Amino acid sequence: MVKELCKDEAILSKRCERATAKDAPVAQDLIDTMHSLEDCGCLAANQIGVTKAVVVFQDDAGADHVLYNPRIMMGLRAAKMVEGCMTREEPSKVTRYQKVKVSFDELVDGELKPRRRDYTGFEAQMIQHMCDHCQGKLV
Repeated sequence: MVKELCKDEAILSKRCERATAKDAPVAQDLIDTMHSLEDCGCLAANQIGVTKAVVVFQDDAGADHVLYNPRIMMGLRAAKMVEGCMTREEPSKVTRYQKVKVSFDELVDGELKPRRRDYTGFEAQMIQHMCDHCQGKLV
């Protein structure tokens, strides 16, 4: 279901709770909402008012991905850049890694399974942005 974006800083700055398999409907709401927005390639649950560590993004081929409880484990080749956000008015100056190793959970047959994966380029940037949201960091 498409949800309205939350711009309430009290919610956006709150650290998200660990997600469980029961949060699968939140992931679907994120996908539906992301698809309804122009120029949106990723969203975190707190951006629709749910303080759970669930994020979605579209890869370069346009496929949707859901990460539960994502965490950046390692980053390589830091670079400074300006980044926009769907729930913030002004772009922010940030430092992002060009390559990241991420641990997360994936929903498989109704259960969350731990995963690790490396991401590069724009996908790495989006995931870092979403992990910041899960930590309650306002960029």
